[in-house]
Amino acid sequence: MDLQEVLLRLLQAELHVGSSVILWREIIGNGFGLASALLGMFRKVAAWPVGIVGNVLLFTVFVGTAIGGAFDTPQQLDLWGQAGRQVFFIIVSVYGWVRWYQYRKAHAEEGVGVRPRWAGANGRLQLLAGAVALTTIFYFVLKALGSWGPLADAWILTGSILATYGMARGWVEFWLIWIAVDLVGVPLLLLAGYYPSAIMYIVYGGFCVVGFVAWLRIERRERAERPPEGVATPEVETVG
Repeated sequence: MDLQEVLLRLLQAELHVGSSVILWREIIGNGFGLASALLGMFRKVAAWPVGIVGNVLLFTVFVGTAIGGAFDTPQQLDLWGQAGRQVFFIIVSVYGWVRWYQYRKAHAEEGVGVRPRWAGANGRLQLLAGAVALTTIFYFVLKALGSWGPLADAWILTGSILATYGMARGWVEFWLIWIAVDLVGVPLLLLAGYYPSAIMYIVYGGFCVVGFVAWLRIERRERAERPPEGVATPEVETVG
């Protein structure tokens, strides 16, 4: 069996649950997504490359019918917003990967890739403006493409981009954006028949609550440990 045949079998591998047919690459792709989220909660740089692997796999799932051949899916529904989400994930993940790597390199003693902080007024304004503009743009694009559930799909795509960008910047709010994405994504994916992804959204929603609390505690602790701005750190007097 050559490599091409092995890859073909992996792409077409299915799991049959009752009358439902689920692709293994959808399950595996979501598994990489969950692993990325866990690493992100612990602020590990590896969260980004692990997430990118999952994005590539899931992209082939959500446009499998359009691609056809070995990539065809049993759902026969193309969710272009979900597919576009994976592309934007990859783009923003490269940005986050670079930022977190640079932070870890500059703060080697901490062993993490980012310091959690609130976005502040300016950051929240960026997120709000982005939410309105991108949701509007993506709605019309997805509707023109014939994507199923274009408004919900537009918000999921928008929220995913903003959440990933917020994670790259180390903004605590990114967890809350993910929760808002999950609240829309679960019913959309259940109705479309993408059950592993819907289950992943449910699990991820609960995980986001845990992640938000964890980052909130870290932000509060590190803010309390930092000296107030404008106050000089006292120098230690040497003897002798």
